[in-house]
Amino acid sequence: MPSCATPSPIDVRDLRLDTAHALAVQAGADDAALRSLPPVQYVQSLIDGLCELSLQDPLTGLANRRHFETVLAQEMDRVSRSGESALLLMMDIDHFKRINDLHGHVVGDKVLQSVAQVLRACVRPMDTLARYGGEEFVVVLPTCQTAFGAMVAERIRRMVAETPIRVSPTQVLQVTLSVGGAFAMPWIRSTPQLWIERADQQLYLAKSGGRNGVRIEAPPDSTVSAEEKSLLFGGSFPSSVWGSLPASDAASSA
Repeated sequence: MPSCATPSPIDVRDLRLDTAHALAVQAGADDAALRSLPPVQYVQSLIDGLCELSLQDPLTGLANRRHFETVLAQEMDRVSRSGESALLLMMDIDHFKRINDLHGHVVGDKVLQSVAQVLRACVRPMDTLARYGGEEFVVVLPTCQTAFGAMVAERIRRMVAETPIRVSPTQVLQVTLSVGGAFAMPWIRSTPQLWIERADQQLYLAKSGGRNGVRIEAPPDSTVSAEEKSLLFGGSFPSSVWGSLPASDAASSA
């Protein structure tokens, strides 16, 4: 017969938590406050801190690609069910390789951190801003009306272009950003990868068009005509449909 004995509780002193503790403190947790917690709360705090670190880009402090992809899939599912609008922007620092080649990677890292700070000031708390990789950033903007998409992207581009980046006591750099964007397809269950590809295509057009610019894909026309509404909601057949019905069917429908 299987044993029904209650498993013995884990003694926190038996766990190897030094590395987890060091990472939590490095991420901003208070060392003394952590150590003063009761054992269960201490372990839970370490787990929560490590989970947060796993979703964060270590250089810029923004969300990382893993977190971005999760949010993107959730937003696409929401849009397909609700029909609300959502905008994906992909942004790339222009001529970033030249910055690394001329000034070194330490300066390049400072530029990335500064641009991330500017971008963070441009988005809403409900938006998800992430470092996508290298010098590329992305932001998911839920409930962003199509009429405002280009305005939002242009404000971001302008703020980056107008913000000087001090990389040393005697040196200031100016960088620019190319921005491409695409709206999610309302009421359509597409895939996150296709949404990314559509936004990335617009980013390519912005860069090939001279950089320091914005390109937003024209939103799909999802307007439902009066005749379509009549058919969808059980109203009488519109005149254009009557003409296509056989006489016997038209008479039986009258």
